[in-house]
Amino acid sequence: MKKIYKRISILSLVVGVLAASLASSPAPAHADIVWDHWQKAEALVAGGNEAEAVSHWQFLADHYGSSGEWENAALFYGKLAAYFDATRDYEQAIQYYELENEYWVKAGRDWGAVKLQRADQIRTTVELYRQERDQSAIRELTVPSNGKLAKFEPAFGTYLGMYSEQDPKVGNTFSKTESVYGKKHAIYLAYAHWGQNFPAMYAKRAKEAGGALQIAWEPDDGLDPVADGAYLRKWAQDAKAAGIPIFLRFAGEMNGAWVKWHGNPAQYIAKFRMLHDVFAAEAPNVAMVWSPGDVPANDIDPYYPGDDYVDWVGVSLYIEPYENGDPSLPSMLATSNVERLTRLYNTYSDRKPLMLSETGVPHYQYAAGEDFTEWAKLNLQRLYEIMPYKYPRLKAITYFNVNQGMNNAKNDYSLSSSSDIQNYYSNLIANPYLLSKVSDSVQPADGVGYVPVDADHQSFTKKTKFVPFIKIPEVYIGKVEYILNGRVIAAQTELPYGLELRAGEVPEGSVLQIRVSNKAGKQVSLRTFGISSQVSVEIDGKDQVFEQAPAIVNGSTFTPLRAIFEAMGAKVEYEAATRTVNAKKGNTTVRLTLDQKTVYVNGKAVQLEEPARLVNGYTLAPARFVGETFGGKVAWDGGSRTVTISTK
Repeated sequence: MKKIYKRISILSLVVGVLAASLASSPAPAHADIVWDHWQKAEALVAGGNEAEAVSHWQFLADHYGSSGEWENAALFYGKLAAYFDATRDYEQAIQYYELENEYWVKAGRDWGAVKLQRADQIRTTVELYRQERDQSAIRELTVPSNGKLAKFEPAFGTYLGMYSEQDPKVGNTFSKTESVYGKKHAIYLAYAHWGQNFPAMYAKRAKEAGGALQIAWEPDDGLDPVADGAYLRKWAQDAKAAGIPIFLRFAGEMNGAWVKWHGNPAQYIAKFRMLHDVFAAEAPNVAMVWSPGDVPANDIDPYYPGDDYVDWVGVSLYIEPYENGDPSLPSMLATSNVERLTRLYNTYSDRKPLMLSETGVPHYQYAAGEDFTEWAKLNLQRLYEIMPYKYPRLKAITYFNVNQGMNNAKNDYSLSSSSDIQNYYSNLIANPYLLSKVSDSVQPADGVGYVPVDADHQSFTKKTKFVPFIKIPEVYIGKVEYILNGRVIAAQTELPYGLELRAGEVPEGSVLQIRVSNKAGKQVSLRTFGISSQVSVEIDGKDQVFEQAPAIVNGSTFTPLRAIFEAMGAKVEYEAATRTVNAKKGNTTVRLTLDQKTVYVNGKAVQLEEPARLVNGYTLAPARFVGETFGGKVAWDGGSRTVTISTK
């Protein structure tokens, strides 16, 4: 459950840095060029001329870095970072924050973590994701390199989950979720405590709703009482009797000092492994979820029980306007949920599927008395669209649907306390990519996944939706413009962002630019993406997937000959010596030679406008000829660039 915890604040870090500077200043007795630079820099700062101090800080940072004096190097890279941050030269500030962190790490200190957080806050990001229907392209990103899915893991897509017990519109009657939010959820969250009985009522309610149960099982008295015995075996047997998939999150957030099971990684690993073995024997419907908090990041890995004992890797990951709900601390508005997952994802995603075991985005902050609806919408889209697309091995998201009032971090994470937020959430989760049923190897009903728009994923068929991930230092976005081949085709000032294009609008070699302006109307980013569309083929209403895509040649649409002939029931042979294709279906025969316009159908010469040709080892021929030769009817939809062949 969402708890208060302390991170190193920027203010406390500054205090530590100043202490370090006082402790490590070179003594006047060793006056040299280093000391001269140091004194000149301090004199310039004292005179209010930080800009001229920059070159001296740069010299000092490089000197101490090369001489192995890591703390001093970190100190001066920090001064450079702070200067460029204050002057809004964010690219240089990011570079120096990263160097500052690098040298704090070398010095054996974790003070750089908060500086990396600041670097992320001021980093301008414009990424683009799009819908994809090619199953092989989707699974290349969503399936681990060994090809083996974990227990209850979807082939692709992300399970919808919710903690709803404190939602007045749902409570623990999970079957109400669909009527309130417009869609069934796949996973419902319940909390349990070591020594108490298995939460059978919650399992029953989850089963009635057609869902699975995530159980956050917490050993409130620490790990010592956790042992194999009658209590554990009965608990496991009751879990099996529940008859639904169960995601068991034992002793989560173990990397945080705010829980009683923190502090002894070896003991934690031993207990987790013991539990895994018991549930493997007693309750095969239980998937073991190892779930740290996203902070403190440096304490996560020592608690990992090992690949053989973990089914899913989870994480508690929250963002909030003010750290720990305290408006007197620096604003956290520029921190998004997206980059908070990067480290954990890069470490574990090829080993295990990931889930956000708990997450939330507040739309109201009680201590400050401020409404953050626009900020919440921005980050809810990131949570339910950007994160599943950017991190395709993120296979489940469980939302902490709670209005905290003046408790804990004093945030309102509730989805139903604001009709605006409730409607916005319902609109986001209508996406079929967000799954409503837990099942091994399940995938979205429409078969649509998402891929990044990059050099490997530029082309699409028929139509696609583009979804940008945009993050700017000013936080709030004024306008997003979409420029296709030099022409503005759409502009958005309201969330959620996204654009749908048909294939006919996007010829090969197109350029899509995304121009971002802040609330003041100033352009802050212009990012360019190469995109293209491909010709698609339907036979009797079924999309065809080819190893070699169709193409436009001299204004004619060419399609793969063998694949379509065979899909229509013909037998195809190729004579390599003469570069000739022979095909037969029923009483109809076809003989075609590559690069020749004359083909023979039942021995009669037929002239093609363009000859068949070899493309990447595959024979392509004019689509109308290919579709009509064996009695099909061929039509062309220019809007979606689709060849339709009807054989009935």
